Amino acid sequence: MKAPHPVRRPARRAPGRYRLTATSVAVTCAVLIAVLALRDAGGPDGDGGGAARPSGQAGKCRPTALLEPPCGAWFGAFVPHDSDDLAEKVHDYERRLGRRLDIVYTYHDMSAVTDTRLEGQLLTEQEQRVGEDRMLLLSWESKWWGGTERQQPTWRRIADGELDDSVIDVQAERIKEYGQRTGKKVFLSFDLEMDTRTPDAGTAEEYVRAYRHVHDRFRELGVGNVVWTWITTGYLRHADLMRRMYPGDEYVDWIGYNQYNYYLCHRADWLSFARTQTATHDWVRAHISDDKPLMLSEFGSAADPDRPDRQADWYAGVVPVLKRLDGVKAALQWNHRDPGPHCDLSVANDAAWASLRKTAADPYLNQRRE
Repeated sequence: MKAPHPVRRPARRAPGRYRLTATSVAVTCAVLIAVLALRDAGGPDGDGGGAARPSGQAGKCRPTALLEPPCGAWFGAFVPHDSDDLAEKVHDYERRLGRRLDIVYTYHDMSAVTDTRLEGQLLTEQEQRVGEDRMLLLSWESKWWGGTERQQPTWRRIADGELDDSVIDVQAERIKEYGQRTGKKVFLSFDLEMDTRTPDAGTAEEYVRAYRHVHDRFRELGVGNVVWTWITTGYLRHADLMRRMYPGDEYVDWIGYNQYNYYLCHRADWLSFARTQTATHDWVRAHISDDKPLMLSEFGSAADPDRPDRQADWYAGVVPVLKRLDGVKAALQWNHRDPGPHCDLSVANDAAWASLRKTAADPYLNQRRE
C-alpha cells in the first residue's frame, strides 16, 4: 500500500468515558448495568474502550510488556487526514465506528527534522494527543517524500550510519522522551513493505543490515519504549525475498502483513477475508516465526458496484476468521484509496459501516489496554 503523506491540524480532545457517581448506589440494578455498559462502550459519541469483560479475566488478559493482548486482538485503523487534523479525523472515524480505536497508524519519512515539515517528525503534537488514549503504530519509511530519486536514502547508507546524526538519533531521542514523559510504548515499523523496494533501495541483505542498525542505534541511546514491528506486503510471490529480509527474532517483536480484497483494483478477483489472510498467515507461521504475535497491519476491501451489500458481507466475516488465525493479535482497517483505477478501499456505504461497527464491537476485539 502506498501511504499518503501524514498531515495534521490541532483538534479538540475526545470526551472521556462516562463515570459512576455516588448517587448510582440508589439506582436499580438494571440502570447500573446500563451505566456500566455505557462506560465501557464510551457512550453515544463512540469514544469508549469496548465491550465489558468478565472480572475474572482481568488478570490474565492484561497486555504483555510487548503490548500483546492475551485474550483476543486489538482493533485499529489508518484514518486518512489532511494538513494537521489527525485527532479530529480519528475522532470522526470513531464516532462512525461506535468505539475508540486501540491503535492508530501513521506514516513518516526519513527527512531531517525541521520546524515546518511534519513528515520527518515522529510523534508530532497531534500523534501525542491521539496517543493519550490509544496506542500508536509509527511507520518510518527510508524515503524523503518529495525528494528526487538521487536524494533517496539507500539501505547501505543507513546501515553505514550516514543518517545517524541528522535523522536516526534525533527521532530516537524524541521517542525516548515521549516514553519518559508518558510511560507509553509505541509500535515502530522500519520500512514497511520492504519487499517492494529492492533493488532500488538496495539488496535484501542491505535491508537487514539497515534494520539492525536502526534497532541497535536506538538501544545504544537507551530507547526502551519501542515495540519493533516488521511489516511486509505478505504477497507470497515474494516468499523467498521476504524470508531473506527478515532481520531475525532478536530484532523483531511483532510481524505484520498487508493483504486486501482488491476487487477490480489491479484487475483482481473478489476474495473473501479468509482468502486474503489465511495463506499468508500460514506461510509466516511456517517460514518466518511460529510464535511472534502477528498483526494484520493493513486490511480492507474494495466495494462491488454491482452488489452494494457485498462489502458489508465481507466485513461480517472478519472476526470468525481472526479467531482461527493463530497468534493474530491486532487488525488495522485501511479506510483509504490505493493508487490506480477502481482502487477505493474505504468503507463505501451505510450497510458496510454497520457491518464494520458490529465487527469492531465484538468482545474478541475489545481487550483490556492497561
